[in-house]
Amino acid sequence: MENAIKVTDKRISVVGDESPNLPAQASPNAVVMMAMQKGYTPELIEKMMALQERYEANEARKAYVKAMSVFKANPPEILKTKHVCYTNSKNQKVEWDHAVLGEITDAIIRGMSPYGLYHRWDMEQPDKNTVKTTCIITHELGHSERMSMSGPPDTSGGKDELKAVSSTNTLLQRLTLLAITGLAAKGMDDENPGNGSGGSGPSLFEQWEIKAKEVCEAANTVEDLIQWWPDKKTAMLKDLGKAKAAKIYEMVNAKQKELKAAEREPGAEG
Repeated sequence: MENAIKVTDKRISVVGDESPNLPAQASPNAVVMMAMQKGYTPELIEKMMALQERYEANEARKAYVKAMSVFKANPPEILKTKHVCYTNSKNQKVEWDHAVLGEITDAIIRGMSPYGLYHRWDMEQPDKNTVKTTCIITHELGHSERMSMSGPPDTSGGKDELKAVSSTNTLLQRLTLLAITGLAAKGMDDENPGNGSGGSGPSLFEQWEIKAKEVCEAANTVEDLIQWWPDKKTAMLKDLGKAKAAKIYEMVNAKQKELKAAEREPGAEG
């Protein structure tokens, strides 16, 4: 008589004292090979693989959380080294400081990399009036977290289409990286006081106001303004609403009247 005892159920077959337990970090190939050697059914192997994948995903998530907590326990110092100053349409001086993207990324990379963390950005344009930037932080075991923000292309200062998209993408890269890491440049809580932006730089209205002012200053003819307003009208209404968008248009319209008057003067004198 054989000494081996065979126990059979619908899930597994075990001979002697062999165990179906697999090493916690077994590779997919190892799981399949061990299961085949034990005579497991394809259905059971599939279930074992799914369990293994869920286990590894959970371990990667826990490793990410632990790495981020250690990183945040001694966060890098991020300083505001860029100063912005301009006069708005009400002849009020508006100014604030912010950190530069290159300095932010250098500091965060140095802080995260010892803990197996790295970042990257994805950028897309759902339509011509929207730039969407996503910052993704990934742990070396594979778990990722992401943060997305969107905004209109920055056409201020007469930028062409490509530079306008690049300008907005740079701003969104800075904002998403700080947001997903939970970091802030020193002094961010009092950034641009009095503009109602809650400490995140110029408000959405101020951003549009800056763009409109720069376009008006760069315009040499009425045509320079006529194209800008229809192109940006939809995005501006979406961001600001009818009442606030009308205030921006007042600035553009006033400049347009000024340019029309200047164009008529040579003929009047002649």
